[in-house]
Amino acid sequence: MSDPGPTSPGLSSRLAKLNPFSKSTPKHSHEADDEDQGEEIDPASVAGGGHSTRPTDITSHKLQVSSALQAFLVSDGVLPSEPGNTASALHELLEKPHVSVPASVTDRSHPLPEYYISSSHNTYLLAHQLFGSSSASAYETALNAGARCVEIDAWDNPDNIDEPKVTHGYTLVSNITFRAVCETIRDVVDRQSAASDATATPIMLSLENHCGDNGQRRLVAIMKEVFGSCLLDSPIETASDGESHVTLADLVSKVVVIVEYHLPNEASDSSSSSSSSESEDETEKQARHEYQAKKKAAPPTIIIPELAQLGVYAQSVKPADDSWFTSLLKNAPHHHLINVSETGLSAPMAAHAAKISRHNANHLMRVFPKGTRISSRNLPPVPFWALGAQICALNWQTFGASMQLNEALFAGTDGYVLKPAALRAGGDGVISSDGKKKRLKLRVAGASGVPLPNGREVGEIRPYLTCTMLAPRHERVSGGLIVDSIKRKTGVYKQSKLKMAGAFLRHPHGDLESEKPPLETDPVWDETLEWEFEDSELVFVRMLVKSDDSFASNPILAVAAVRLMYVTPGWSFVRMLDLKGRETKCSVLVRFDVEDVCDT
Repeated sequence: MSDPGPTSPGLSSRLAKLNPFSKSTPKHSHEADDEDQGEEIDPASVAGGGHSTRPTDITSHKLQVSSALQAFLVSDGVLPSEPGNTASALHELLEKPHVSVPASVTDRSHPLPEYYISSSHNTYLLAHQLFGSSSASAYETALNAGARCVEIDAWDNPDNIDEPKVTHGYTLVSNITFRAVCETIRDVVDRQSAASDATATPIMLSLENHCGDNGQRRLVAIMKEVFGSCLLDSPIETASDGESHVTLADLVSKVVVIVEYHLPNEASDSSSSSSSSESEDETEKQARHEYQAKKKAAPPTIIIPELAQLGVYAQSVKPADDSWFTSLLKNAPHHHLINVSETGLSAPMAAHAAKISRHNANHLMRVFPKGTRISSRNLPPVPFWALGAQICALNWQTFGASMQLNEALFAGTDGYVLKPAALRAGGDGVISSDGKKKRLKLRVAGASGVPLPNGREVGEIRPYLTCTMLAPRHERVSGGLIVDSIKRKTGVYKQSKLKMAGAFLRHPHGDLESEKPPLETDPVWDETLEWEFEDSELVFVRMLVKSDDSFASNPILAVAAVRLMYVTPGWSFVRMLDLKGRETKCSVLVRFDVEDVCDT
């Protein structure tokens, strides 16, 4: 395909006025309770479970605990009251991780379609989808933060026909060379493989090709030159029949390319949408309509055999009908990958969730954000994970709610997580098949080291903890999938109303801590929050420390999300992250207790 060409003057002038982080941008009508906030991630982010993959020079902050919470733990019998034993017991509790990933979840012996994969959408972009910048460093940031699947949009480069470029076509987004992207990915792969062979895992490249024949030949040549033997260009010997699914262990640290496969009468680009969303103003709406019109008018791309050959275990298709989950996808390769937007799945998942899940037990699916998410907000990943979609491609530009949940699923792993048995080969495709009810009792003691917003002082915040449970379930009448979102929150901490039990604790350094009311940055709530939910392995709890500001929207001070099946029993300190996805010194002391709900 030829170069997308210059953007029209009208679109250029309008896009030039866009500032994705401007405070004057129109806001949501419910901004006072907008909890999908995030800031631009940076190299210290752990956005995709990067606890195990981030560079070794990024060290964890030492957690702190306030004297008020120490007193609480003593009074609750968690810590011994004898000063000589308190410090060592407290240190042990602080060192205890708040999640423990079962070994079965990271077992690599299963076929590739049986794993969730930490995945990035439009990885090259910084900030806005129509007006941002492209950067090769964005790939390094995403891979270091735990991403194992990244996206590359490749276009012909009229300035140098031998060096295809990476950009978001039909927009004002800047471009970088395809070679620079591949070299950045190679360097990260080499560094991570050298650091530990035990954590070496494949990197998947979701290649969206817009190049003509010559450009495609250059893509193949550059990948072979840059990646060398790491590039997967033929079937693994253990799956030499061409039909068997390769296991994750077989792929080791290969670079696996997802190549498009065009079906006869395939669906048009399923990311398109004529409706607006989020907080688009008229300038953004018009820019998006012009972008979609140009995209629709572009002639179809034909994949040349040399490039098609690299799609060994993942050939991306856009089916024209529902046959892929109702019967059999015609004219499709065995290792097909259903590539669909969240909008394209909305109707099928409302009535055929189990059928889709059973398809996804044996074949890959990639779900990407709808076209109206131009400011890099994200699709909600939990419902698509509950459908067994392996690749939920998220915009990693900011660490909002969806990225926080992504971090929770992949925390402490190598970016590949085994799906629940019901969503793997032989399962019934129903995430909550037995319908058993569970009750979660979350006892919230308090927090230490709550970070202050810029320009605020201690005494100027009124912290509280809000916790939202996300619990997917299948609706037995409609056949659809529902994710219950249930919010609970503590009361607002007010120092003057706190009544502490009399206690003196010996500081680890030997100084006697005097009893005093805790500061607003070290609140003690001592409350129990409760939920009833339908049992499944994909229940998440998202925790936000916020300040109850009567004069403005309630700011988010620190965030964390956990997958319920990972949490450790007993009391634990949950390390909180900032809105860039970086570890902080702040922690929240909680205890998760899950019990059966007996039918009456």
